[in-house]
Amino acid sequence: MIETHDLSKQFHDFWAVDGVSLNVPAGQILALLGQNGAGKTTTVRMLTALLTPSRGWARVAGYDVVKNDRDVRASIGVLTEHHGLYMRMTAVEYLEFFGQVYHLGAATRKSRGDQLLQYFGLAEAANRRIGEYSKGMRQKLALARAMMHDPGVLLLDEPTSAMDPESARLVRDEIARLKSSRRTVVLCSHNLTEVEALADQIAVIYRGRILTIGTLNELKLRVLGAPEYEILFSEDWDSSRLELPEGVVLLERAANGFRVRVEQPHVSNPLILNRLSALGAPVMAFQEEPRTLEQVYLKVMSDAKGYTNVH
Repeated sequence: MIETHDLSKQFHDFWAVDGVSLNVPAGQILALLGQNGAGKTTTVRMLTALLTPSRGWARVAGYDVVKNDRDVRASIGVLTEHHGLYMRMTAVEYLEFFGQVYHLGAATRKSRGDQLLQYFGLAEAANRRIGEYSKGMRQKLALARAMMHDPGVLLLDEPTSAMDPESARLVRDEIARLKSSRRTVVLCSHNLTEVEALADQIAVIYRGRILTIGTLNELKLRVLGAPEYEILFSEDWDSSRLELPEGVVLLERAANGFRVRVEQPHVSNPLILNRLSALGAPVMAFQEEPRTLEQVYLKVMSDAKGYTNVH
């Protein structure tokens, strides 16, 4: 659904995006992470055919962003940081207007608009002017507009910003539900917890380049190394009697347990448990040390700032 190769954008002598290559299949959510000014928004604008690439190419829903720009824009729904809401319109008028822009029939415009307003909790305020809406209500209406024509690709920039926790949860649930065999979502967000919950692939961008991309588990392994496990005993026990399997490194030992780094958990962890059981160890817990996307992101960014030519 989204494919790019060496996608780049130059403004004067500054490369805002430099050599971004992506392949996002239908039914996946790709999250773009990076500092403000890293190139996320410029990348999204090229994917929406609003900016012409300086180098490389991109296809969205099978359409080239340069040669088939109208088809690209008809195939995507976009939620930008600045929504472009028309404050004198009511929500009903606003969705009706965009339904006409997308050439939806009158009955479809009415049913789709009513459905979205109801879903996002805006039905009771549907005939109020948008200028009277709170910031969170405006965010929900902008997302409803992006979904009005039931697009195959959604490009969402900070979709839950300014929302209360209940509304943010509603939007996250909707994003997860929208992912299907024929729909792809690109999500730009600073909310790492949100990205962890939603994204199938995560790309970290710095100075216009992708530093790393993959699933959360792939990134944890690539960036943070092999996982670590803590084994706790219900009472003091001498763990020095345990012979650790190959590929397991002892990191710390105490009377009530020990901590190890395991290269192949699916192979080594059952061996460790079997050996502990055979020795009569009073095992109370065998748990992986939690590793978050925040740790991955901070490590990637810390490493990158020491380099001027990052691939």
